[in-house]
Amino acid sequence: MTAEAPRGAEAPPELVQLLTPEGERVEHPDYDIDLTPEEIRGLYRDLVLVRRVDLEAVALQRQGELGLWASLLGQEAAQIGSGRALAETDMAFPTYREHGVAWCRGVDPVNLLGLFRGVNHGGWDPAEHNFHLYTIVIGSQTLHAVGYAMGIQRDSAEAATIVYFGDGATSQGDVNESFIWASVFNAPVVFFCQNNQWAISEPLEKQSRIPLYRRASGFGFPGVRVDGNDVFACLAVTRKALADARSGQGPVLIEAFTYRMGAHTTSDDPTRYRVASELEAWKLKDPIERVRAYMFKNQIADQDFFDAVDAEADELGRDVRKRCLELPDPGPLAIFDHVYAEPHRLMDEERAQFAAYLEGFEG
Repeated sequence: MTAEAPRGAEAPPELVQLLTPEGERVEHPDYDIDLTPEEIRGLYRDLVLVRRVDLEAVALQRQGELGLWASLLGQEAAQIGSGRALAETDMAFPTYREHGVAWCRGVDPVNLLGLFRGVNHGGWDPAEHNFHLYTIVIGSQTLHAVGYAMGIQRDSAEAATIVYFGDGATSQGDVNESFIWASVFNAPVVFFCQNNQWAISEPLEKQSRIPLYRRASGFGFPGVRVDGNDVFACLAVTRKALADARSGQGPVLIEAFTYRMGAHTTSDDPTRYRVASELEAWKLKDPIERVRAYMFKNQIADQDFFDAVDAEADELGRDVRKRCLELPDPGPLAIFDHVYAEPHRLMDEERAQFAAYLEGFEG
């Protein structure tokens, strides 16, 4: 990184890209995708609506209605592209930022807000959506995903898992251990690393001396770096990786080269550790604007379509806000619910003790 070239301002030569920041379609020898106009319009709608939910959540937190929020701003293409590549039988394991993947798996955005509002522990059934609960502990979900993938092998099922994590998580022991297990057992898992250049306040160069996707070769499986702001490329690369995993070819590491446009979470102040020129350079690579430009140039949509999507996004924002504010506070004893699948003697004793304690405040 130099003063003349902010971090990530120039695309790495090994980057898989199908749609340039200017909205020009390009070909790649190993990855291509044939999308209908309807599918392209659907991807654009996904990107816009997910960003609107995210912006509403940030506003709710700033107004004291959420305890915290981890914004996906700038990473919409990585999440929508990979999320739409999933088959119904595939299982996704998120971190705490995969709001776009949750959208693709049919999870109500208000359930996401409920978690950060402190009124539920996730609020959705992972088995119903094939989308696991959010994981706050950095990197631990990679082990869960590999274990699930090994279960798929033993069931001889035609499915795969995908697990999301950030560039900072690649320094965690759990992630590297999951690479070993996945490689040795040839597990049908796709490791999807959203390299947004910053692990909270630590830049990428303090995480690795080599591009992250190249780490896969040291564990014995392939890795690929994709333009994480290109929804076409993310869809194509992830679709192939999942197909390879399902067909018994083992794990793949995808590094989605993107940028965290906002704060790490709403408790973070990125102006303390990164420069404004870096942010401005990445604004020119906005994942939504490049799709919009491509659609305009190729007459895939007219202004009425874009206006309708914007109106739908505004209505979605209002609906999410309203339903979030209406979420009921759980009773104090609800903390004991869903800890164990079956009755548990110690849990029952603790619930009774806590209930007796609460009764001391009555009257």
